[in-house]
Amino acid sequence: MGTFFTFMSDAGIVGWCIFGIGLAVTALLVDRGYALFVQFALKGDDLYNKIQSLVSNRKTEEAVGICHDLKKKPLASAFRTILEKADRDDDSIFQAQDIALAENIPQLTKRTHYLSMLANVATLMGLLGTIHGLILSFAAVATADPSQKQQLLAHGISVSMYTTALGLVVAIPAMVFYSLLISRQNHLVDEMTEKCGKLTELLTSGH
Repeated sequence: MGTFFTFMSDAGIVGWCIFGIGLAVTALLVDRGYALFVQFALKGDDLYNKIQSLVSNRKTEEAVGICHDLKKKPLASAFRTILEKADRDDDSIFQAQDIALAENIPQLTKRTHYLSMLANVATLMGLLGTIHGLILSFAAVATADPSQKQQLLAHGISVSMYTTALGLVVAIPAMVFYSLLISRQNHLVDEMTEKCGKLTELLTSGH
């Protein structure tokens, strides 16, 4: 712990700002990782096949009940919105599909983009720390007392190096996990769009 505070003390105010960004990145990773890989996880093919079988056997209410039991899953929630309009005309069913996607896709996509932004900010803050450290170094060379010049010069260089390193330590994992989360997010969005389209086609073809 003492080493950590020594490191952060050398990194200065910019270092603490980057550390704060790192905490925000960690919180976002936990939030979106849990949502996309655990909370919203659902075997879409199995659910669709079950709903398809029930609809084909004119058991729409039972299908709605299954989706209601899984209402915390965006895909099931979208299915439910569409199924509730199953007895309406085709235009109403297509409209229900649009509403279902508009209501549930944002649950999959919200806040993930902030990871990319924070990674970029961490990198830029590291660059700012580098510049700040260089300014301190040049000031030491230009104006400091000769007896303190070496110490102040070393301090300026340490600020530059520590903040640059800290910015990269935050930014690199953030971008790696951002790519993983975006891949998972896109998979879920594509699956929802595809399955809702199939369900809508199934319902309208029976009219």
